[in-house]
Amino acid sequence: MGLFDQILGSVTNSNQPGGLGKLVSIANTIQQISDSTGTDSSTMQSILSVVGKQVHSSLQTKQANEGTEAVENLVNQFAGTSPDSQAVDSLFSPVIQQQVAQIAADRTGLDPALIQQLLPSLVPLVLNFLQSGGNPLLNKFLDADGDGDVDIADAIKLASRFLGK
Repeated sequence: MGLFDQILGSVTNSNQPGGLGKLVSIANTIQQISDSTGTDSSTMQSILSVVGKQVHSSLQTKQANEGTEAVENLVNQFAGTSPDSQAVDSLFSPVIQQQVAQIAADRTGLDPALIQQLLPSLVPLVLNFLQSGGNPLLNKFLDADGDGDVDIADAIKLASRFLGK
C-alpha cells in the first residue's frame, strides 16, 4: 500500500491517527501561515517539500542511531500546530537550518531569513502529520527501502484537496 493510499485510509478512519480532524487542523494552520506571510499555496508546498525531506532525513538518521522508539518519542514530543523552536533544534543543527532555508529560498524566491523564521511553525506540523506510535504513516515515512519518493508537501496537498482547501 502506497503513502497516498494510507493517507486516504487515515482520512476516512477518524479513529486512526492522522484522521480527518488532525488533517483539518494541519491544513488550517498551513493556510494561516500562508496568509500571514503572503505566500500562495504553491510556494508553501515547495517550502514544505524541502522541510519534509530534511525531517525525513533527520528521522532516518535518528532511527539508525537510536532506534524507532526514539523517533516515535521525538515525533510525539514535538508534533503540534503551534510554533516550537525546540522541535527544529532537536532535528536540525544550525547549519542544517540555514541550508534548509536556503534551498527553500532558491526554489521559491522568498528570503531565506523568512523561511528560517517559519521552521518552528512548519516542523511541528510535519511531525504532527506523522504523530503517534504505530502510525502506518510514520512507518511509511521512515521506510528505508530507498524509493526516495516520500514528499510531505504532496501529502499535505492531497489532504487539502480532499478537505476542499
